[in-house]
Parts: sequence; structure tokens; C-alpha cells
Amino acid sequence: MCQDAAKTRNKDLLIAFLNELFRGRKIIADLYYNKNEHVGDTEDIGTVIFDLTCTADNGERFIIEVQRTAQDNLKKRMLYYSSKLIADQAPKGNRRAWNYAISEVYIIVLMDGFAMPEAGDEKYFLHDICLCYRDHGKIFYDDLGFIYVELVNFVKAEAELVNDLDRWLYVLKNMSSLNGLSTYLRKPIFEKLFQLAEYSKLKPEEREMYNVSLRNKWDTESIRSSQEEQLKRAREKAMAEGKAEGKAEGKAEGEVIGKAEGKAEVIKNLLSSNKFSISEIAELADVTIEFVKQIEAEKAKGK
Repeated sequence: MCQDAAKTRNKDLLIAFLNELFRGRKIIADLYYNKNEHVGDTEDIGTVIFDLTCTADNGERFIIEVQRTAQDNLKKRMLYYSSKLIADQAPKGNRRAWNYAISEVYIIVLMDGFAMPEAGDEKYFLHDICLCYRDHGKIFYDDLGFIYVELVNFVKAEAELVNDLDRWLYVLKNMSSLNGLSTYLRKPIFEKLFQLAEYSKLKPEEREMYNVSLRNKWDTESIRSSQEEQLKRAREKAMAEGKAEGKAEGKAEGEVIGKAEGKAEVIKNLLSSNKFSISEIAELADVTIEFVKQIEAEKAKGK
């Protein structure tokens, strides 16, 4: 599975997680991965960095960088990354016309196994930070934000999970020890996340066997779907031709006789194609198997 295809297929997971982190302030409708990303497909994904451009449901666009690594000078590094994301938006020339039309920038840090520097006795698991006035706390600039998720402080049990953000954090923190999903987590998005995590734990040879098995399953399903679609189109064509033939013959010899002869002609055509069994032709033409066999015998006699 190529990385680009995997990213496209699984971006719904990332969109769902990010939307929970924004808690309604932003609703991400789509996103694409920028060039500054490094992705691993094994269980050890501690160095994953995502640089994303997101489109909200109202059409506005903003940039997100997701970090998951324990780093020295974490706060300063995140400030540097955000500054770089802003600076990279500046055009090479004609900045006067650009007029500093900066997109919103958000840095999201998923802190898995390490704590917020200088947090002291605080036990918050979600730190949502923006630029604001010291004196009264009013927001000064809302288009630059930092969201730190401190998983070591998320201590809720399964029965205490009250919303999807809780469920996301519980799964992310406990994924390595989960043997399955309980009723508290039975949602398609979490089931998909769990399946991907199980896949990442496979050894290379196991993963290749799984991929081969999955490709065979997809091929079989594709063939089955294709055959069903062909039968459906043939059935619709046969019925349409039967009705047309029946109407034409009905004008001359009566509607009932005309329909029968119209279907007989369609059945002859289907028999001549050598693509369908007797039972399939009977189903397509909406007649009995005995009627198809009768037409086949008449055709063999040259009638």
C-alpha cells in the first residue's frame, strides 16, 4: 500500500481527531499533507510530524503542524515552528500587495509519555493556548494557537468517558494494551483506528501476508461486484427490449402474445451470446427455466 493512498484513505481519522480538539471552534471539512512530513508505518511512530493545510466547513483555510516527539526546549521549539509556518507564507516579492494576508496557524502537540515542561502541580490533560492580554485575559490575536495534549494526565476509566474527545484520548493512551473495543468505544471511527493500530504491530512478513490476503479479498469483491453490475445491466436491457418487442408485437397480434414473442427473441439473443446460464437468462427475462429450455430447443431446430 503506497503512503499517498494510505494517507488519503485514513485522513478521516485525523480530521475527526482534530475536530474534537477544536471543540467546535473549527470544523475541518478537508485537509491535505504538505511537504514537511515524515511518516512511519510501524508501531514505533514517535517521530511522526504532520504539516497540514486544512479547509473548514465555511471555506476558510489554515495550517496545522502536529508534533509527537519529546524535545528539549519544547515551548520554544513550538514557537519557532509556528513562526516558520507564518514566515513561509510570505511571497518572494510584492509584499505590499500581499498586505500580510496570513492564514491561521495552529500547533498541536500530542504528548505521549512525557509531561508539559514547567507545569508544576497542574494535572490538566488539555492545554489550549492563544495570545491574550495579561491583565484581563481578553484574546489579543486568535489566529495563532497551541494545543498541547498531555496524555499522562488523562486518567479516566472507560466508564468515565463522556464525549468523543475522551474516547480519542483513551484509545491513543491505551492502544498498546487494548485487545478489543468495548461498548464505550463502539463507533466506526474508533474501530478503524483500532484496526490500523493492530496492523502496525504486525511483523513485516505478517504484514505482507495480510496485504496479500486483503488484495485477494478486494479482487474477489471487485469481480463479484462487476458480475452483479453486468447482470443488472443485462437484466435492465433484456426487460427494456422485451417490453419494446412485446409492445410492437402486441399491436399486431395481441399484447399477451406479443410480450411472449418479444421475450422469446431476447432469450434467443442471450442464448446466442453464450455468456449466461439457463437460470440467469430466466431471471433476466423474468420467465421460467422451462420456457428458456423450450426456446433453446426451438432455436436448435432452426425455428
